[in-house]
Amino acid sequence: MPETVTSGGSGKPPKEMSMEIRTLLAVLLAGAVMFLTPYLIKSPPPAPTKTAQPAATETVPAAPTATIPQVAPAEEGKAAASSPATSQYALPPLVIDTQLFTIQLNNQGATVRSWKLKKYKGNDDKTLDLVNAAAGMDYPFSFYIPGQDATAKIVNWAWYQAAQDPDGLGVTYTFSNGHVAAKKTFRFEKDSYICKVSGEVSLDGAPLPNLIEWRGGFGDLGLSDAAANSHAVYFDVPDNKLNEPRPTAAKSGPISSTGNYSFAGLADRYFAAVFLPPANVAMRETTFTDYVPTAVNTTPSPYAGVAVGDGEPTNTFQLFVGPKDYDMLSHINPKLQQMINFGWMAFLAKPLFLLTNWFNDAFVHSFGWSIVAVTVALNMMLFPVKLSNMKSMRKMQALKPQIDVINAKYKSVSLRDPKKADQNAEVMDLYKKNGVNPMGGCFPMLLQIPFFFAFYTVFRVSVEMRGANWLWVKDLSQAEQLPIHILPIIMIASQFIMQKMTPQPTGDPSQQKMMMFMPLIFGFMFYNFPSGLVLYYLTSNLVSMGQQWFFNQTAVAEQAARSVEPPKKKSVRK
Repeated sequence: MPETVTSGGSGKPPKEMSMEIRTLLAVLLAGAVMFLTPYLIKSPPPAPTKTAQPAATETVPAAPTATIPQVAPAEEGKAAASSPATSQYALPPLVIDTQLFTIQLNNQGATVRSWKLKKYKGNDDKTLDLVNAAAGMDYPFSFYIPGQDATAKIVNWAWYQAAQDPDGLGVTYTFSNGHVAAKKTFRFEKDSYICKVSGEVSLDGAPLPNLIEWRGGFGDLGLSDAAANSHAVYFDVPDNKLNEPRPTAAKSGPISSTGNYSFAGLADRYFAAVFLPPANVAMRETTFTDYVPTAVNTTPSPYAGVAVGDGEPTNTFQLFVGPKDYDMLSHINPKLQQMINFGWMAFLAKPLFLLTNWFNDAFVHSFGWSIVAVTVALNMMLFPVKLSNMKSMRKMQALKPQIDVINAKYKSVSLRDPKKADQNAEVMDLYKKNGVNPMGGCFPMLLQIPFFFAFYTVFRVSVEMRGANWLWVKDLSQAEQLPIHILPIIMIASQFIMQKMTPQPTGDPSQQKMMMFMPLIFGFMFYNFPSGLVLYYLTSNLVSMGQQWFFNQTAVAEQAARSVEPPKKKSVRK
């Protein structure tokens, strides 16, 4: 846009912002939105009470020490004689240790008390435990029996007998008191996040419809926004759609759905625990809102809980509990990839992620260097557009004296004066006559904005980036953990240098001064952004500097060649 002036009270007319300034401000506002979102969007307020919110059709014991109806534990080490399938005493915790996780099971309720992923650390820098041991309610893999609260309390807190598989990778739990009977089996693999689980309950010999629960929270519970990231999931095959009930969806009571689902369970930003049914078997999922504390946050917050069943007397599932790794999920079941939420930028964020992941796997084996390589490739692809912009900026700089003459001619004209249109028309005619596109300086920057948002999304949702290190950076998905963040400081310096190298089409001192502050403003915004995003922007700056240097050298060489070129001789007619 041309520079125009208006009359003002100070005697000197204020200048209109150039299109470059407006574009920069738009980028700054977009960055500010991302910078402030984590601080402005809070988790929903906790429930008035500090105990888990009871469902509409069930009664949940308040704590693991709740009294178990019809079951009177005998002294430890002495089995009761009432039934051969009744243990009635506590066994030592059963630990299942594989290459990928360590699980601790307890024969009280035949439930899981800890599920630690060996290859991942939580926000507390300890091995990540996906179970919220501080929930104070039914543990994961308890039974949910709609309409049978008393029976559910019995089977969820009774002492089971345990028969471990010879290889140590499976266990079968059984319980019976002569009236209620239950059986639960777990079977794990040595090097897979897939396992098998089944459960059945009967009352006086008649099977009871039941579901298997995971209640009280799931995922990296050390994060400040852990509750907000917790949600139930199920993939509806006929609709080809992933449904994600949020933590507060069932605050008025359990919500149930039944259908042909590929999987159903729980997920947070990076991890999932989902049940996969046998083929052509309908599933039922019940979603709960559990107001529970965690070891880090003692104030109860709303976490999603689920209970899943397949409609058969015995629920039998494959179970995936682990990271939402794109390649792994694709190998297990392509539908599971839908759990990686690339959001409204999926059309660009997903290809960027796949490209970065491919560079990492095939060549550099470092996500940091993969980001550098992809950024260089993107900037080289955009170079023709950038070259056109550089030429336009140089032409606009050459036309500046003529534009200043036009602006001086209309310096007393206000923005509301019809003559302002004449000023704009004269400037545009000058641009058109000299083949200058006034939008040329804005288009490359506008083209960068979608890539900026797309990379921001990738660093926030891909578990592959979580914990990925590069040089001194420990985690590319988070801000640097050094006392002084080095990447943003280098980025600020690169922007200052790039400004010095770039032709300035405007001579307005106030706008030039504002441009000089832009690197500092960008540095402030980027200071706590994910390190991978800062690395992307810094690399883009360095490549742009190289391209600008090449253009400047070429322009100087062309100008020198024209200055020494001998004048053409006029032809003389005989």
